[in-house]
Amino acid sequence: QVQLVESGGGLVQAGGSLRLSCAASGRTFVTYTMGWFRQAPGKVREFVAAINWSGGITDYTDSVKGRFTISRDNAKNTMYLQMNSLKPEDTAVYSCAASTTPGWNTGFRSSGAYNRWGQGTQVTVSS
Repeated sequence: QVQLVESGGGLVQAGGSLRLSCAASGRTFVTYTMGWFRQAPGKVREFVAAINWSGGITDYTDSVKGRFTISRDNAKNTMYLQMNSLKPEDTAVYSCAASTTPGWNTGFRSSGAYNRWGQGTQVTVSS
C-alpha cells in the first residue's frame, strides 16, 4: 500500500519561497499521476498541480502558473512543489495525492481521481 507524507510547510513573507515535499512509500502499487491540492479556511479544496509518472507532463491551475513548479524524483519516491513569489492568497493546507491507476488526462484536476492522500502541511504567507 502507498502512503504519503508531506513536509516543508511553514510561515513565509509575501514574495518568499517554500519547497514542499511529498514522500511516498509502498511496495505494491506504483504512484502514477501525483498532484497537489490546497484548501483555505472557508473554501473548497482546489487543484494546484499534477505530474505524470515520468515527470514529462505537468499541469497547473492558472493562479500558480509561472510561480510554482511541480517535480518528482522516482528514485527517492518523492514529489516536490517549489513555490516562488508567494502571495497571501496562497495560504492554505497543501495536500499531496497519488493515483495508482496508470495513465494521464485532465481528469487529474479532480480530487476524485486520486486514491492516496497525505495528511497535509500548512502554508501561511504573510503580507
